[in-house]
Amino acid sequence: AIPNITTMAAVLKFVVVLLAVWLPAVAHALATSYLPDVQAAVIVPGFLTGESDFQPLAETLRKKGIPTVVVNMPSWHWIPCIGGRSIRPILERIDFAVRHVSATIGDEATHIPPYQYSALDCFQDFMDNPGGIQKVGGSDAVDNFPDVSPRGKGPPTQPPKARIALIGHSAGGFIGRAYLSEREYGGKAYRGTQLVHSLVTLGTPHGDAPGPAFESVKWCNQEPCPIRALAVGATGTPGDSSGSLTEGAYTFCCPDVGGINLDGDGLTTTDSSLALYGPHVTTKVLKNVTHYPWSDAGIWGDIVAPDLAKEHRAGKLWYGDESIVDQWIDFLLDYP
Repeated sequence: AIPNITTMAAVLKFVVVLLAVWLPAVAHALATSYLPDVQAAVIVPGFLTGESDFQPLAETLRKKGIPTVVVNMPSWHWIPCIGGRSIRPILERIDFAVRHVSATIGDEATHIPPYQYSALDCFQDFMDNPGGIQKVGGSDAVDNFPDVSPRGKGPPTQPPKARIALIGHSAGGFIGRAYLSEREYGGKAYRGTQLVHSLVTLGTPHGDAPGPAFESVKWCNQEPCPIRALAVGATGTPGDSSGSLTEGAYTFCCPDVGGINLDGDGLTTTDSSLALYGPHVTTKVLKNVTHYPWSDAGIWGDIVAPDLAKEHRAGKLWYGDESIVDQWIDFLLDYP
């Protein structure tokens, strides 16, 4: 029997829609498959920190021959993500920074244009961003998040010229993993491996743990890290003698063990920092290194983490101090 016109039209419409979705993705994959790998990097700040906190680390890396920028965001851009909400607002900023650096290899790669985002945008994103303790959008599970596009934007970027490295501090490390994935996170797949050849995580909680704050970590752990990666953790800040913040943070990471029985960098346990897995993953443990330059945060460091700020003020180093960077930078300098 000859199909009727209505059926043929429906089939034709399906084919057109399929091609419209499929062809751009294939074209982009082909366009980026030949990109060379270069020594340049983007730093992703940790939770509730911002660009200014990591400019000294970026400067250290630039001095050692790696053009580096920090994702251009102040700490208040994290507000929509508080309580274990979707990390898509941060993924958008990572994508903007990576695409800019990939398109401007050389001296220009050390400067990226501003990302336009207002206080009103932040408030509206806070109301709409799915997940978290309140289960905004109906669920705290990433795969059940509705497709909610975050507000804010940067100027258009040029076509990519090379693949670069991504350096994630604390939560910035697992958010970097989400950026690499081919899977959709809250309605969008970022497919960062097309533009990123290596990942370094500094004090990132990679281990599964209960609660909405770890839903994105669990989502990332459904697959191995797809590129070469270095997971850096630390010892020297035991949970039984480093203050209530450290004990609570360690317990948060490993509730079955209890924070007083664990060691780490003051916020992330050693074991959780090293729990990244994949065929091209290596790990490194640094001795007597703290999570963050607490005393540089002024009064906020003393309020939030008085014991850690005191140790940092007394000379305890963090992942971004130059002598500590020297212990993990070879992973980036030795490739490509």
